[in-house]
Amino acid sequence: MSDESKVVICGSGAWGTAMAFHLARQGHDVSLLPRRGEQAEVMATARENLEYLPGHIFPKRLRVERSDKAAFDGARIVLLGVPSNGIRSWMGRIQGLVAQSEQYFFVSLAKGLELDSGKTPCEIIKEALPNHLVGCLSGPTFAGEVAEGKPAAMTLASESSEPIVTSTQEALSGQSMRIYLSEDLKGVELGGCLKNVYAIAAGCCQGLKLGDNAQAALLTRALAEMVRVGKALGAKAETFYGLSGFGDLVATCHGSWSRNRTFGESIGLGGSAREILDEQKTAVEGYHTSKSFHQLLGTKEIEAPILEQVYCILYESKPPLQALSDLMSRDLKRESD
Repeated sequence: MSDESKVVICGSGAWGTAMAFHLARQGHDVSLLPRRGEQAEVMATARENLEYLPGHIFPKRLRVERSDKAAFDGARIVLLGVPSNGIRSWMGRIQGLVAQSEQYFFVSLAKGLELDSGKTPCEIIKEALPNHLVGCLSGPTFAGEVAEGKPAAMTLASESSEPIVTSTQEALSGQSMRIYLSEDLKGVELGGCLKNVYAIAAGCCQGLKLGDNAQAALLTRALAEMVRVGKALGAKAETFYGLSGFGDLVATCHGSWSRNRTFGESIGLGGSAREILDEQKTAVEGYHTSKSFHQLLGTKEIEAPILEQVYCILYESKPPLQALSDLMSRDLKRESD
């Protein structure tokens, strides 16, 4: 068995489990490592993720591991299918499992910034494991469709050009998945983070029944803001016009499966952000990420009016209609400004 023929996926939410399905279909041995031991027991017995991705029976090459050591044995590609605020705790858990004499490729599937630090998942991974390679996988994908084998395309970003990066691209690519490479790790990560915040805004528009004109205008201006913010933070503008930027923005703002969009819709219908979050067990990355961007952009004096209004709605209980009014009454300017 070659090093690249076995893949470890840390975290067994819907997205991590869907990628396990995909890689198993590609002929790879996959170790799915849940966060909790009791969760591993239930999944291993049922051969199904009843909690996060019900209705999909695990393929033979997908093994749910109860042992961290067994999961990492023989693997060099590690996918982290956990929320951004869970990355750091996973690093503490697995630091002692990776052989320092070997080179691992850690690929983040998360799309959010760490609360308070404002760091991206890959920045956290690199801080904890400086001698190993890091990357992220991002794009317009819905876990259920990936698990079913429906066609999709994504971007694998890494600043490294080591052979294991192209090996991972090949391992992920197949009849139902096309993977493109990017060296703009910062841009691909930021696109995945930003689109979740804008999806909350899009959901608010839908909850308020503002119509297609408003929705189209929001997405257009959100993309312009995404590019401006991304460039100010060191990313390449062209990255945001690709799969991990515009592609993911459109999918997340329109998909009925989007947790961030449906969260925003519930707020638009009059719900309280905190109460909505308390009633569900799946992560809404855009909620914490909006606060992280509020803090980060404030220190760097970067103007981002849509992001700022989403923050005010979520953390200052600002009525969505008032946020819309404030956006519409801003000083007039040229579209290219």
